[in-house]
Amino acid sequence: MLESDGTVRSRWRLRVAWTLQVALAAVFVFTASRKFMGHPVPVATMEALGAGQWLRIAIGVAELAGAIGLLVPRLAGLAASCLALLMLGAVGTHLLVVGGSAVPALVLLAASAAVASLRGWRP
Repeated sequence: MLESDGTVRSRWRLRVAWTLQVALAAVFVFTASRKFMGHPVPVATMEALGAGQWLRIAIGVAELAGAIGLLVPRLAGLAASCLALLMLGAVGTHLLVVGGSAVPALVLLAASAAVASLRGWRP
């Protein structure tokens, strides 16, 4: 018996969402760990912003919390939306303050927004 088109589409959406969620979680755990370990790039970014290093840690905590939230089905849409907003700030920071390429932050923003959309949560 053939499955209905809606069921096939639903399974496809779920697979895409989970693939993005796991990939994003891995990336955000990595970026958070760089902030926690005092990697020179996040430290210099906070200095360029004129913010204290407490902001580096706070952003790392937000990234880690978002990564964990991406792996919890009930929280995935909300976590993805929050991470998209965080990446919007990162894009602005690159474009207006520190320079360098905003492309990685834009890619993470787009992927986070896609997960939020696939998971059906909107702010």
